[in-house]
Amino acid sequence: MFLNILVAIDGSKISEKALDVAIEEAHSKKASLSVLYVVETGLFTHLPMDNTWELIYSVLEKEGNTAIEKALEKAKSKGVTVKSFIASGHAGEEICKKSNEIGAELIIVGSHGKGDVDRLLLGSVSTYVVTHSKTTTMVVRA
Repeated sequence: MFLNILVAIDGSKISEKALDVAIEEAHSKKASLSVLYVVETGLFTHLPMDNTWELIYSVLEKEGNTAIEKALEKAKSKGVTVKSFIASGHAGEEICKKSNEIGAELIIVGSHGKGDVDRLLLGSVSTYVVTHSKTTTMVVRA
């Protein structure tokens, strides 16, 4: 039985579905649930650290805060208490790192993120997590 669940969200439809699965798992097992949004900065490592980069990061961070707020509301409506986290970096690495930090027994991720371009440029986050995490991982499909 999984009593400590981590779900990664990115604001996409499939991550909403992953969140729904995570909330249901946490509710049915009376498990703790943590939600993680990663501001993917891998695309911006070659940009100069100027106002443009700061603006892009600010927009992505705001998007993350909005996604987290929606996740908290959805979980609360189902009677599930959630801890929330925002990180920045490579999404797959940050998910694995957070899983280790909180002692997650199950990671839930969507099968893909916001778009095919992300997958081409960054590789599949879900594949990275399945391959590199020592934690049991559930991949939710569309």
